[in-house]
Amino acid sequence: MSSSNRVRASLGIAVGTLAVAALPAAVAASWLVARVTLLRALEVGVPVAFVLGLVAVSLVRRARYRVDRSIARPGERVVRFGRLLAWTGIYLALTGAIALGFYGLLVVRG
Repeated sequence: MSSSNRVRASLGIAVGTLAVAALPAAVAASWLVARVTLLRALEVGVPVAFVLGLVAVSLVRRARYRVDRSIARPGERVVRFGRLLAWTGIYLALTGAIALGFYGLLVVRG
């Protein structure tokens, strides 16, 4: 595994971890900061998680391309784990967006 590929895969894991942690961090912020409500925290946390997930997918995709082009396939597990984290961050962000959308629908209709 070349050093640039290793850096991309490691960055993908780091950014994917941040994407997964964005929503729990938003909830924790709403608990710890009196001025921040849960709704406002999630309105910030969901887009942050989505953007970080997209960045992580991009980084891991580049690393995976290099792994696929090599014969020995070094670093395949690292790339796979980064891909899992990246897509998990996107899925969590989309789930949060659906929840916020239904909440907005209930507020408008109720």
